[in-house]
Amino acid sequence: MKTQSMQDSYFTDRVFDKNSKLIKGEYENCTFNNCNLNGLDLSESSFYDCIFNGCDFSLAKLNKTTFNTIRFKDCKMLGLRFDTCNSFGLSFSFEGCLLNHASFFKTKIPKTIFKNSQLEGVDFSEAEMSSVIFDNCNLLHAVFSHSKIDKADFRTAYNYTLDPEINFIKSAKFAMSGIHGLLSKYNIEIE
Repeated sequence: MKTQSMQDSYFTDRVFDKNSKLIKGEYENCTFNNCNLNGLDLSESSFYDCIFNGCDFSLAKLNKTTFNTIRFKDCKMLGLRFDTCNSFGLSFSFEGCLLNHASFFKTKIPKTIFKNSQLEGVDFSEAEMSSVIFDNCNLLHAVFSHSKIDKADFRTAYNYTLDPEINFIKSAKFAMSGIHGLLSKYNIEIE
């Protein structure tokens, strides 16, 4: 078996597809199309300015993984632990992604954009999410507990429930249609 050198584990300006094998390494300005990363150990790998299109990340291991300026589009990302990623420079956006049962516990992800995505059962407890945008996202059973979501935009999000008394929501934006999600703990009728 050939041993990988450090030089072999740095990739820049490359396109990977469903037939590509990913190894632990550093990827910069790369595009990943329809890659199956399901259950793969991506621990301690680094991704900078990369795009993932239609990839399956479900249950991948992300211990100390670096995601810096990453775009996920139409990806399946079930059960991912973003809370175990390298927190330095953690920045990404999600469009059309399936993120059910992922964890962002205690992550610092200000200005993250979630667009047209499923976020059912996602844990946002104690996350710092100032100015995050949830554009047309399903937040059914998502957990917001002691989360910093000031200036966040929930206007087109739906199925969310969050307690304004235990979350920091100053200047957050909500639509009248979602007001039930803010008052559900009071068991009152809203018409």
